[in-house]
Amino acid sequence: MTEETEDRPATALVLGARVLAGGQPSAALKRRALHAARLYRAGKVGRIVASGGPPGARPSEAEVIRSLCLTAGVPDAAILLETEAATTEENIRFARPILEAERIGALWLVTDGFHARRAAFTAQAQGLEVAVSCPEATGLSRRRLARLYLREWAALAVYALRSWRG
Repeated sequence: MTEETEDRPATALVLGARVLAGGQPSAALKRRALHAARLYRAGKVGRIVASGGPPGARPSEAEVIRSLCLTAGVPDAAILLETEAATTEENIRFARPILEAERIGALWLVTDGFHARRAAFTAQAQGLEVAVSCPEATGLSRRRLARLYLREWAALAVYALRSWRG
């Protein structure tokens, strides 16, 4: 899924993040969704796959991403939903059938910079070739950002160990 042609446009797969009480997006979810909308409006992607549940959540992360993208000018027909994923691994795994059914070409993962390496590793471990596009990490203190990077490096180590073990 890397070839970009006119009949198979590049797609942004927006990885979910927490939805707050009352259906409000967390800062991370809002950054990611609005970044995907910017990619769409700039003509870099022709579709957006909004991913994230978790199961039973109302609204789901994907539904909130969709709402943010619609408000930012992305037409509904350009947005596909995956509403079951609860983890990064599930975001990729559950979105894959959508990507294949829609004959999607080049794939951009949209996530925060601190999460990008683990997200790309996860996609590649599942056989996808991806590029990563990250919004600017606004509203995060240096201390918070450092903690997020440390958490993600630890998670990446766990993912890599699991992958190595088989």
